[in-house]
Parts: sequence; structure tokens; C-alpha cells
Amino acid sequence: MNSKSNGTRTPQNNVPAGRAADRLPRVDPYGFERSVDFDYDSYEELMSEYLVVLTRRSIKWSKLLQRGNKLQKNVKVKRYVRKGIPNEYRALTWMAASGAQEKLERNPGYYHALLTGEHDARLVEVIRTDLHRTFPDNVQFRKTSNPCLQKTLFNVLLAYGHHDKAVGYCQGMNFIAGYLIIITKDEEKSFWLLDALLGRILPDYYTPAMLGLKTDQEVLGELVRVKVPAVWQAMTEHNVMWTLVVSRWFICLFIDVLPVETVLRIWDSLFYEGSKIIFRVALTLIKHNEALILQARSFPDICDHFKQITKGAFVEDCHGFMQNIFAEPGSLSMGTIQKLRESCRARIIAEESR
Repeated sequence: MNSKSNGTRTPQNNVPAGRAADRLPRVDPYGFERSVDFDYDSYEELMSEYLVVLTRRSIKWSKLLQRGNKLQKNVKVKRYVRKGIPNEYRALTWMAASGAQEKLERNPGYYHALLTGEHDARLVEVIRTDLHRTFPDNVQFRKTSNPCLQKTLFNVLLAYGHHDKAVGYCQGMNFIAGYLIIITKDEEKSFWLLDALLGRILPDYYTPAMLGLKTDQEVLGELVRVKVPAVWQAMTEHNVMWTLVVSRWFICLFIDVLPVETVLRIWDSLFYEGSKIIFRVALTLIKHNEALILQARSFPDICDHFKQITKGAFVEDCHGFMQNIFAEPGSLSMGTIQKLRESCRARIIAEESR
């Protein structure tokens, strides 16, 4: 699974063109190599506008967190998070907003104890098998890199596997942990953020039965039935199960689905507001591209169109995209989601027990 750098892509052009290609590095700020068809000129144009936004946000965040102020959850901070967390404050904010910092402070030495204890040989083997498959296009995860983040990733996944034996290790966790490591640059913080995601924000996504994941995909279907009924009708007519087109969105939290900067902006709000953000993103992608999806005339068409809607200028403009996710789907409360989860979960359990 390869991660995407943000920027407009033009598959027909195999050689980066224009002066921007000479100025911009071939590796993005997170260590991901830019593809041969990366449109450097469009990216530079987009970033020239976004950097102004980032600078403005950075000044506001520095004032918010000056003199060692602890991050308090309130309407002002929520608004700040939705408008984007500057990278230098991202790890701190994710840790505070998700409760990971509190758990780290309440459990001193716990993470290191997990690593120094006796290890499950099967768990070790499964994690090691996946290490070389994690971000092959990221220079920081290559064995030739110094330091090589593969070792850090291994430690975080191994510790988590012993911490939550019901989950252990499941494919997809390596990419999420990898992103956490890239941002925090800290093993222990990455471990506690992974715990916040898998244990509280996305419960039962990675357990063997994956009941939480299956449930949330069905919840999305119910939300589409209400908010974008024509798409729900098309999915039903062509007999396309939601899991076929959105499972990667949920299980990898949009990694390798959307551009890096867009994914990080989504995660800013995910850590602060919880799992309803995933539904906002999914609904925005579907609602905004309703006309394209409805052009599908067959099962393969729908699958192909769902791949298309995660590409292009709409998702590459991470700031504009995030403004859309809080406007385009309309109202969406956790109360509504919880009710849908209860009914969908009961239906899935009943179907699987037959």
C-alpha cells in the first residue's frame, strides 16, 4: 500500500515539467517520494495559497498555547482544530484531545515494560512480515535510512499487541501506527495515540470479528440512504456492498486513499471530535460526486467511480475539503450515529448467527 503525496496528478505526463519541478524536492516533508506523474506546478500554486493559511494558523496556535497552557476542550479550540493544526503543534494537540497524554502520565513505564517482557513468537512473526510492506515509498521506513523507522514501528505494534490481546495485530494497523510515528517522532506517544484510536475512537475495528468496522460501513449506507438517496438506490440496484467500495477508507482512516495533508487534517478533527468525522468525510466524497457515481451503469462502473472520487483537485485542496466536510453533509450528531450503530450491529449479529 503506497501513500500519496498531495498535489494534482496528471497520469498522461510521465516527466515533471515546469520550473517548480526544479525547485521542489522529490520527497515531501513527511518522507514520501513524489511519483513520476506528480504535477509540481499545480502543487506549488496550491501550496503558495495554503502556506499563507498555515502561517496565520501558526500565529493563532502559538498564542493559544503560550506560557505552557494546557489544551482545554471548548468551542474556540474546536474551531481552531477544524481550521487546521500547524505541524509543530500536531502531536501535542492529538495527545491532549484524545486522552492519550493523560493515559501516558497515569501509566509511567508501562510502554517500556511491554517491550521488555516475554513476547508472543507468532505476534512477532506476523508484525515482522508486514514491516517491509509499510510505506515502501517513504524514505524513512527503508532499511538504508538512519534512523530507520521500521524498528520504531515494530516496537509500537509489538507493544500494542501485548497491551490489547483481543486485537493483537491486524493488517492496516501498521499504516496507522506509521503515520503516528511520522508526526510524533516518539514511540511512546505513538503507542498511546494508537490506543486512543483503536480502544476508544474506533472500537472493534481490528478485533478478529471486526464487528465495529462492519457496523460503521453499514451505518454509512444508512446515512447515504437519507442524505444521498439516489446513490443508495444505485448501490442497491447494482447489488454493490458498501464494504467493497469503502472498507479501505475506514480500516486505514483514508491513508493511501487521500493525499497526506488532507489525511492529517482529517485526523486533527478525528482525534478531537471522534469517529463521526469519518462519516463526514465519506458523505462529503459521495455527496459531492453524486453525479459521477450515478453515471455508473454496472457493478464494475460503480467500483471504478468510487476510486475516482478520491482523486483530483477537490481532495488535494485540504483546506477547502475540510470546510466542505463540515458543510456538505449537513447536521450529523453522535446521537444519530449511535442509534444507527445499535440497529446495524444487531442486524449484523443476527445475520452472522444464522
